[in-house]
Amino acid sequence: MNLAALQRDFRGWLVEGSDDAASRIGAAARPGLAVYQNNYRTQLVACLAETYGHTHAWLGDDAFLAAAITHIDASPPHAWTLDAYPEGFAVTLAGLYPDDGEVAELAALEWALSRAFTAPDAAPMTPGDLAAVDWDTAIIRFTPSLDIIPAATNAAAIWSALAAGETPSTAERLPEPAALVVWRQDFAPSFRTIDAVEEQAIIRCAARQDFTALCGSLIETLGESAGIDRAAALLGQWIGDGLIVGAGPD
Repeated sequence: MNLAALQRDFRGWLVEGSDDAASRIGAAARPGLAVYQNNYRTQLVACLAETYGHTHAWLGDDAFLAAAITHIDASPPHAWTLDAYPEGFAVTLAGLYPDDGEVAELAALEWALSRAFTAPDAAPMTPGDLAAVDWDTAIIRFTPSLDIIPAATNAAAIWSALAAGETPSTAERLPEPAALVVWRQDFAPSFRTIDAVEEQAIIRCAARQDFTALCGSLIETLGESAGIDRAAALLGQWIGDGLIVGAGPD
């Protein structure tokens, strides 16, 4: 057996528990293979538990372990670093808990916060920078840590309660679908709930729509006075949150 075949069989044993692969490696290696497989799976469970601490707390030990095992069986590591492995766990949870939407949303929020923490640095604009911008042609550039995730339940409130060491409220659906904007402010991952108007405004700006066009779309949606007021309010909110890292010509 050459090295490539040995590596292929060893991976087959770790990921799939392949008896064929184990037999080719040799009966004498069986005890050691079992140890390697246990260490492999234990490390992946620990990786998920570290990233999804509040999801773990919400589900409980047994349910979280069962979900982690399901995910590990279906999704072997796909990158050179374990930092990337937790991606996709929310999708697994959505399949396991189709009637409990807060579970997958809680995991999606935790993954977004984890990604925001490791996103590239970018200095935010300050209120003093606004006067130098030609807002007739300005394109807003958001921080690299910005993400938007959908929200149909009170998963954000559950996360906040768990983070504060409090007993979370019962899971429930929101009166109408919303979204969460997630980013890193200074050194702390942050999030807040946003309405459909702000969500669409962020999406338009991220797609390089200039500020004048954004104002026009808000006026079309809300009316002239309310649209202009909302554009100014959003700009102030985004500056205050540290979401904007630049504004200028495309």
